[in-house]
Amino acid sequence: MVVDTAPETKTRPVWWRRPWIAPLAVVVIVFFAYALPPYLTLDPAKARLPAPPGFPEHYWFLVGHILFGTVAMVGSLLQIWPWFRGRYPVAHRRIGRLYVFAGVLPGGLMALVVGSVSPAGPATAVADIVAALLWLTFTFKGWQAARQRRFGDHRRWMIRSFAMTYSIILSRVIMPFAALAFVPQLDSAFGGSQQALIQSIAATSAWSSGLLSLLLSQWWLERRPRGARRA
Repeated sequence: MVVDTAPETKTRPVWWRRPWIAPLAVVVIVFFAYALPPYLTLDPAKARLPAPPGFPEHYWFLVGHILFGTVAMVGSLLQIWPWFRGRYPVAHRRIGRLYVFAGVLPGGLMALVVGSVSPAGPATAVADIVAALLWLTFTFKGWQAARQRRFGDHRRWMIRSFAMTYSIILSRVIMPFAALAFVPQLDSAFGGSQQALIQSIAATSAWSSGLLSLLLSQWWLERRPRGARRA
């Protein structure tokens, strides 16, 4: 009897068998179609977020944050694609540098400015500042780990960075549900104040999206591989 002692080879799924890549790309495209057009005209009157009194430069910080954030979002979509990483490692490294230095770094610094003077109230301002600091920290730690060739740590930090990059989309998903929950309480809990209602919706969306993004990224990092579950 002949016993096959050759080691079992593992084959990676081809790109179209990654079921989450295509839906995520569609979500990004839909988000861009909604978020970008008002700012491509460079007309402050069309901004969805009004500038605080006495700080007209707020609009340009906001536009910069959105444009650099777009670079980060597109770059991270390619970076987390296993097929792309494995087939084009040089492009992965170059796009990674763009993600850090032409996306997260300038986008995060501008987010600190925009968030610190948020017209949506102090609770939202604190949430935006915390999210920007975490975004910058996770990305720096991931870049530092790659420079030191600690690729396992690099992957973990960059998954957290990716989660913070996409938390803005999650906040836009949470916002209508927060509105549905709070609007019926306008006269009771908010005393008829539209401003208090809007600030509460914004703060709930900002804090919930950041927290859920972190929890989801940690769950992804700690999940057991399918083969280990079967064993």
